[in-house]
This record gives sequence, C-alpha cells and structure tokens, in this order.
Amino acid sequence: MAFSLGFRRRDDASSATSKAVAALARETLGLGEDDAVTVSEISCGDPQCAGGAETIILVMRVGEKTRAAKISKAMALVEPTDVAEALRDFH
Repeated sequence: MAFSLGFRRRDDASSATSKAVAALARETLGLGEDDAVTVSEISCGDPQCAGGAETIILVMRVGEKTRAAKISKAMALVEPTDVAEALRDFH
C-alpha cells in the first residue's frame, strides 16, 4: 500500500526552476547572504491551482520568524509577477 504526502519528485528541470524562483524571491526582497529561501511544489486538488500543484516559498531572514508564501500554480508555470505578488507584504 502506497500513499503520498503531497510532495512531488524533483528532477533536474524542476531543480533549476526552483533555483530560479528562489533567486527571484531573493532579488524581490533584497535578501542578504545570511538569509535563506526555499521553494517547494506540492500537489493541489483545488481547481484554482494551475497545473495541479501549488508553489510554496519559505523566506527565512536572520532574527525573524520564517514566512511562507503560496502561489496557486505549478512551479514551472510561475512568472516573476507571481513571485512579486506573493511576496508583496514581506517587505
């Protein structure tokens, strides 16, 4: 019996996409070297999630609580404007 926790397997293309989205987030927020960003994609059963998944961006700034942003699109469909919109309240 197998089950899924909603995480998708990452291949080289999605790894490159994850790095690109993380770089956009770092640039958008003007993060320093000691700050961290992770980008993940999880399955989404909601019809509003384009590509059947949503992209989660975690922003970990030194001395602050971790913050999460969701984009209701598969990572491969995320555009720079999506990242800017998702992070607009993080400044």
